[in-house]
Amino acid sequence: MSSCCGPSRDTASTVDAAASPRPRAPEAATAVLRSRRDPARGTVPVPAGAFWMGGDDPDAFLDDGEGPVRRVEVGEFRIDATAVTNARFAAFVKATGHVTTAEQLGWSYVFHLLLHPDARRHVQDAHVPGAEWWLAVDGATWRAPGGPGSDIGDLGNHPVVHVSWHDAVAYAAWSGQRLPTEAEWEKAARGGLERATYPWGDELTPRGRHRCNIWQGRFPDRNTVDDGWLGTAPVKSFAGNGLGVHETSGNVWEWVADWWSVDHHVPESEETRRDPQGPVSGIARVQRGGSYLCHVSYCNRYRVAARTANTPDSTTGHAGFRCVTDV
Repeated sequence: MSSCCGPSRDTASTVDAAASPRPRAPEAATAVLRSRRDPARGTVPVPAGAFWMGGDDPDAFLDDGEGPVRRVEVGEFRIDATAVTNARFAAFVKATGHVTTAEQLGWSYVFHLLLHPDARRHVQDAHVPGAEWWLAVDGATWRAPGGPGSDIGDLGNHPVVHVSWHDAVAYAAWSGQRLPTEAEWEKAARGGLERATYPWGDELTPRGRHRCNIWQGRFPDRNTVDDGWLGTAPVKSFAGNGLGVHETSGNVWEWVADWWSVDHHVPESEETRRDPQGPVSGIARVQRGGSYLCHVSYCNRYRVAARTANTPDSTTGHAGFRCVTDV
């Protein structure tokens, strides 16, 4: 996978692996203590049925396993209308005492233009080959998304970031939900449209209006911020799709349940649902949706069929998640 979409913890060339032990598995108490809120609150229904999954248009990254386009059957479920916000994640942490992977390991990746001035001395002497705009920053966590000196004081309604796949699974268990399979995520993201490029159709900016939070300008040094945001945007900043699901293109990459594979004949989604921790540690998990850093010049992955992946313990400033509820 290209590190432009999101570097993994083993990408930075001079990070001391001995100083970055594997995170502890979520404590059992986390999965038992449930949220007091109704798991279906803030979710929208997605009807059962088949849909055309994947992409094979000229913009598709076939090496990412976007194609072939295939007919996939999905049962009924409900999906969060938005990505999980900082406010919702804070409630989870308060209730469970959960310590995120980034907090356990002591550092996370921050995009260079979003680094807090006070965090400059906390940047590790490391670099991501081919994606030097990613900085490994000591003390960067969901509470301090720009590194030490930053906070989420006015970001309560923004998607939580610097969360690993393990953190997302722990939150989902607490809330009485689960992560969506990749097929469920894509069906919900399409909003009822068949084989459209984006959740709203085939034109990126219909009538000149921005419909998602992605990069404008010259990546990675100049963002004109035409869509209103340099980093994450508050959830529901853009209109929902035909099902009422918001920001499934851009804003943040979203963890889903599946192991990464480009062989769509393998029923990996069902295996993942039976054993969410997976058979082997260290294999990449799928992420969907693109982020505020996606740009047509290098990472045209804000199309609804696009996909990437990262190792389950990796954390970045542009990746979050949303959950689903079984019907």
